[in-house]
Amino acid sequence: MSSQQYRPTGFRVLPPVVKNILIINVLFFLASMALTRFNIDLSDILGMHYFGSEKFRPYQLITYMFMHGGFTHILFNMFALWMFGNVLENVWGPKRFIIYYLVTGIGAVLIQSLVYWIEFSQIESALVAYSNAPSIESFEIFMNENFKGFYNPAWYNEFMGFWSNNPNNSEMVTQSLISARKLIELKMNIPTVGASGAVFGILLAFGMMFPNSLIYVYFAIPVKAKWFVMIYGAIELYSGIANNPGDNVAHFAHLGGMIFGFFLIKYWNKKINKPQHFKQ
Repeated sequence: MSSQQYRPTGFRVLPPVVKNILIINVLFFLASMALTRFNIDLSDILGMHYFGSEKFRPYQLITYMFMHGGFTHILFNMFALWMFGNVLENVWGPKRFIIYYLVTGIGAVLIQSLVYWIEFSQIESALVAYSNAPSIESFEIFMNENFKGFYNPAWYNEFMGFWSNNPNNSEMVTQSLISARKLIELKMNIPTVGASGAVFGILLAFGMMFPNSLIYVYFAIPVKAKWFVMIYGAIELYSGIANNPGDNVAHFAHLGGMIFGFFLIKYWNKKINKPQHFKQ
């Protein structure tokens, strides 16, 4: 695989796999908007749920890649898919490209699910610790550390106000445990949607194969592909670790797509460069 400057002369602008992925994503997006009129949430059905959620289905490992949370979400993902994916499919061919797309997409959500498993394990441990020594103060700490920005503030303020006025009411402890369990369930039932994991895998592949190609950020600032990928990866890692309240982007899924893409390309390169042995 060449690492030279990419020149698109003679290449197809819209190869078949990229074209069909674009079509499928647009159709799913239109279907999800149409079905909302009938109170059917297609993202809830086809989006990827955490393995511990009652809504998890194995097919969601693939279908989540074709669902998006809004027009801007699908626009940027599909633009990046076309911009970088058409180059890769022209170089690799349709078969290798679709394998790479699916592997990075599935790998992305597996990494995100691993992060969720760690997060929910910590929440469960914190809940056990709270249940062993319940109090209004420890419940407030538990909520701030595990669900800040996630719950309805009006409900929380009303609940805490009532508990403050009735500190000896044992029923409040029971209600706090029920509420905590409900919040865990609600958080588990939030689906992950979007092609971003696979798209980040494609971006990584482009950066590895054409490291010195120029990518124009905001159509004006030229940045070499290798630096663009490194910077974007660092931003995603920082954003994922920061875990800011209100941030609903699956940053570790983006990193997961890059990680799986990196090892898949290394595996393919190893097979290509493997010395041949001829039988005499």
